[in-house]
Amino acid sequence: MVFCDIGNTFLHFFYKGRIWRESPNKLSPKRQDVKIFYISVNPKSEKKLLTSHSACVNLAPYFSLNTAYRGMGIDRVAACVGVGDGIIVDAGSAITVDIMQNGVHLGGYILPGLGAFRQLYKTIAPVLSRDFDLAVDLDRLPQNTRSALSYGVIKSILLMIDDSAKGKQIVFTGGDGKFFSRFLSQEHSCVFDETIVFKGMQQAYSNYLTAHKGRV
Repeated sequence: MVFCDIGNTFLHFFYKGRIWRESPNKLSPKRQDVKIFYISVNPKSEKKLLTSHSACVNLAPYFSLNTAYRGMGIDRVAACVGVGDGIIVDAGSAITVDIMQNGVHLGGYILPGLGAFRQLYKTIAPVLSRDFDLAVDLDRLPQNTRSALSYGVIKSILLMIDDSAKGKQIVFTGGDGKFFSRFLSQEHSCVFDETIVFKGMQQAYSNYLTAHKGRV
């Protein structure tokens, strides 16, 4: 049994404690006797998975999350189910921030990811087409364009997260999650956990087994 989180760019797989990612255009051959339980926010990549492997089950219908939020992506749902209590920051192509309290989703918001900010600045002016300085000093006002861009993006994201924390533990995940977590670890209880979506999928899988008892 393999879990697969189909994101905007990559497919992330989990099997026996191991996590890896694959491009939708270069999926490795899968054993046909192993079932893949998946969630997806990318219909095109989902179609490619289903074409390459016949034994797949979409776990989306088996999640249960207490929330008033409408239109929430299934990857965010899975992360919230996987944490239960705390601030979940999934820093990928977009940065999603969700607040959980005693199993209830209080709400959340979405920010552009670092890559999206880079593309945005390119559209404003050619001179702003710069790679960010990920080691920029956030305690000093910038004195050059690259530092100014880096400071403005990184600090604004961190201030939003810091304002949302309110004493709760912050759980970071996603490709840039570890990077952001190091800035807030001194002031907040922070952890980086790349498995939280899969932990949520495990609960959905348990619901799937209950719903199909005697038929799995």
